[in-house]
Amino acid sequence: MIDSRDGADARAEISARKGEHLSIIAGQDVASRTRPGWDDIKLIHQALPEIDLDEIDLTTPLLGFRLRAPLVIASMTGGHPDAYTINQVLAKAAQAYGLAMGVGSQRAALRDPHQRRTYAVARQEAPDAFLIGNIGAPQLIPQHGAPGLTVEEVRACVEMVQADALAVHLNILEEAVMPEGDRQARGVRDAITALVSEMTVPLIGKETGAGLSTDAALALRGCGVQALDVGGLGGTSFAAVEGARAALVGDRRGIQLGEVFRDWGIPTAVSVTQAAPAGLPIIATGGVRTGLDAARAIALGATAVGVARPLLMAALQGYEAVAAWIEQFLIELRTAMFLTGSRTPPDLCHQPRVIVGETGVWLGQLVPRD
Repeated sequence: MIDSRDGADARAEISARKGEHLSIIAGQDVASRTRPGWDDIKLIHQALPEIDLDEIDLTTPLLGFRLRAPLVIASMTGGHPDAYTINQVLAKAAQAYGLAMGVGSQRAALRDPHQRRTYAVARQEAPDAFLIGNIGAPQLIPQHGAPGLTVEEVRACVEMVQADALAVHLNILEEAVMPEGDRQARGVRDAITALVSEMTVPLIGKETGAGLSTDAALALRGCGVQALDVGGLGGTSFAAVEGARAALVGDRRGIQLGEVFRDWGIPTAVSVTQAAPAGLPIIATGGVRTGLDAARAIALGATAVGVARPLLMAALQGYEAVAAWIEQFLIELRTAMFLTGSRTPPDLCHQPRVIVGETGVWLGQLVPRD
């Protein structure tokens, strides 16, 4: 892709942006102030579960692959020297625990081949894991006078990590706030549809913090994607992240937008229920912090959950911290399943539950559009 901003300056710009994202997410308060809604999902205790804790089976099918647990190490990083070690540690955990893992947006490696190693390390460390490549939907169409990514470039992203699936991330909120954002959106649906027919791996439509509505989920299904990552409101706010980046360069526009739209979007719990009518596998990402959160998400219809910032923070401490976090998470998920009499994750969908609070209000007032 030839960009009017291409060359050494453009490569340095993207790499610096990746580094700023890591620094801001790890070191600043950029969480949404709106809850994801997990506390509003009340699973009913089963005093006579008629199962044993050790017979619980967390195995989960996802796009033809069998995960050992319904946990996706969410797409986070790549394209910056610091990302190499983070992806190395996370991929080692994905391999050890039989999890899925996504890498961050791979455009940086298309611009600068030296950055490919920061993504490719994931497959090197996780030869058997389900790996998810990553490109941005806005980059599939012309931006700033430059053409969109070609099919060959997208295929190169898949080959770079020998990906089993490709996430096409929808980050229109982030791009709107970002000082150098790509703000053209007309034609993205057609571009996704065209890309589906050219790829040999399934595509995942992935939001990045603002959630998917039913309309968006159905539109993505119509484009041909084979799974959805709702990326709901309640975790890291990328409006806040970009607002913090704007502050680094004194961009008052971006600072203000980041603050005003910090809590824009559909809470993750609501988004899972909104995406369900599409009938596709759903990954619930956005504010998942415990195994109990995961059980609640699966009870609402999610196939698996995605976790980003907690695992990023653990990865900065090393593999042992990541392993400890995952072990605790899986214990919590197993316990929630045991206490509801659920032997497998899909069994959670059939257990009684009560939805209260803001999530209940959302679901009570959402009316399908004519």
